[in-house]
Amino acid sequence: MATAIAAAKAGVQGAVLLASKPPATAAKTLKGSKLVDAMHRNLYPHLYQQGGGSAPNRKIRQQMGTMKRYKQVEAEREARKVSWFRNKMRTSSSSTSASLWPPSPASRSPLSFHWASNRLAAQPQKPRAIRKACSDPVAATTASQLALHDPTGARTRLFDRANPECARVGDILLVRQRTGEPFAGVCINIRRRGVDTAILLRGQLTRIGIEMWYKVYSPLVEGIEVVQRAQRKARRARLTYMRKEKHDRGSVENVVRVYLRQKAALGNAEGSKKKGAAAAAAMAGGGKRKGNVKGKKGKKR
Repeated sequence: MATAIAAAKAGVQGAVLLASKPPATAAKTLKGSKLVDAMHRNLYPHLYQQGGGSAPNRKIRQQMGTMKRYKQVEAEREARKVSWFRNKMRTSSSSTSASLWPPSPASRSPLSFHWASNRLAAQPQKPRAIRKACSDPVAATTASQLALHDPTGARTRLFDRANPECARVGDILLVRQRTGEPFAGVCINIRRRGVDTAILLRGQLTRIGIEMWYKVYSPLVEGIEVVQRAQRKARRARLTYMRKEKHDRGSVENVVRVYLRQKAALGNAEGSKKKGAAAAAAMAGGGKRKGNVKGKKGKKR
């Protein structure tokens, strides 16, 4: 019996404690709101009445409400703008997307910004069929540039791997330029890049090793000649070991001088053959004409 009475008393005390907690919480909330109002009044005294009122005056309340409404309008405008962009990305036709933005005059609020009277006409853009026009644009561009800079195809054949008489690394090449003196050297590297094909020649000037890169299809290059072939095919694609003193070829001026002398001799021989053939044809035709003889006699001395 005593245990039951003690349990009942404990229950009543717990109920009283539970019932007394909400008023304490409400009092704390009220006290907190008063503290916030006091802090706001101390920070912004110009927003309150001069008589010492506890709440902002009517004008300030109206301004605060206006700013709240303005923020709502701005949020609505941003939401409409986002939806318009999404619809424009989803739809392919421009008629549907143009009708969504800008909004109609009836839906505009007095606090929203005034929209421009002229609307931008959205034009549908159809993707161009590039594959149908040109399946391989890089190859087409390379072919057009090669036809422009090498119409005869001589330089292409000179550095083509399929050609058995092509120039290889280790050969002595002579490059003639439109402006400047020619340069001769041992080819130590060939960089095949289509129109950007280039060769690296190593020679000597005043006993100093010099390496020069030349673009094969450059308009400044007048011609490329093979002066001397390598004795055997090189086992490397780049003969960079020739930069060492042990493997350096040195100057190639003597080889180039002999090559130019032989070329000039062959040219003179061919020229003399042409002159002999022309003289034989003139003799077979009956000698000189009479008109020429008369003309010579008529000249004054």
